[in-house]
Amino acid sequence: MLGIVRLAVFVVLVAIQPALSLPVVTGTTGWAAFLTLEAVTVVAAVWVLRGRAVPLPVALPLAVVALAASAAATWALPPEELVGDRHWSFGLAGWHLLVLLLDRAALAVAALGAHVVPYLARLVTTAPTDRGEIGEVAIAVLSVISFQLATLALARLVHRRARQAAEAAAERDRQAHRKVLAEQEEADQRNRFAGQLGATLPLLAAMADRTLDPRTARTRQRCVLAATQLRRLFAENDDVPDPLVHEVSACVDLAERRGLTVVLAVSGEPVPVPTEIRRELTAPLVTALVGARSQARVSVLRAADEVRVAVITDGEPGESPAGSARVGVECHTLGERQWMEAKWRTEPS
Repeated sequence: MLGIVRLAVFVVLVAIQPALSLPVVTGTTGWAAFLTLEAVTVVAAVWVLRGRAVPLPVALPLAVVALAASAAATWALPPEELVGDRHWSFGLAGWHLLVLLLDRAALAVAALGAHVVPYLARLVTTAPTDRGEIGEVAIAVLSVISFQLATLALARLVHRRARQAAEAAAERDRQAHRKVLAEQEEADQRNRFAGQLGATLPLLAAMADRTLDPRTARTRQRCVLAATQLRRLFAENDDVPDPLVHEVSACVDLAERRGLTVVLAVSGEPVPVPTEIRRELTAPLVTALVGARSQARVSVLRAADEVRVAVITDGEPGESPAGSARVGVECHTLGERQWMEAKWRTEPS
């Protein structure tokens, strides 16, 4: 928005310079000052016409040049022409300062203040005594400077309002984005719980209508499996630094509550593991712990290129979880012990 205001001020400057100032330029000093201000306009146009502010290392020297040109033209005028159309440089240089320093309000105000000093100094040398003449001088100075200061204030106000509106719009977009993410996460959680409960509810219904006998080992094992899967699912939604170890620990905790002796070993630094991958890595662990009779040893290995979750139990051989293209699963029988391992490579081999 400030770029548009700067361009509008530049258009005013370009219109004033040939239309109002050029016809009243006189004298060698006056023409030199006019051409100098023209050069300042051309240099500033390089940035202004592209919608950019004049860089400070360029704007400050140009502002000094504009002030010097205006002061030279002012001191070259006869005293009787200091008030009126012949004093073209006073108003014109002020617009140059606005174009150069519009983005820097404090510097612009200081430059406009410095712009008044040579004019007042020149007037002091003429020693005006007539009250009417002094009033004309005051009106001339105030009318030009106040209008340019008002333009500066209006530009800053418009810029501030536009920035506030943009920030408010960005905040609304962020809130809308967060809302969409929250709704998506809530829907994902509902789907995950619905999927898990979809496997658990038939089990509960079968026991309720007595088609399954809770006293049988098979039914109890199915109940333990469902409980372990739900416990892991609950842990999945916790906000923790190391989700994989947290979910493995949840499965181990439930196994220990059943009376198993479980040893958990974790090595390596935490690495980010996607939720779907964590589910596949812990699936063999859940199956193995459910089938364990009295003890189990669980290990989590994190390396730079792979993550492994392995478990050794004293359980009976059971149904081995199937692996996938992303997570490989291996199962072996070691005497009276069962060994399962799920492995995920963090980088394609």
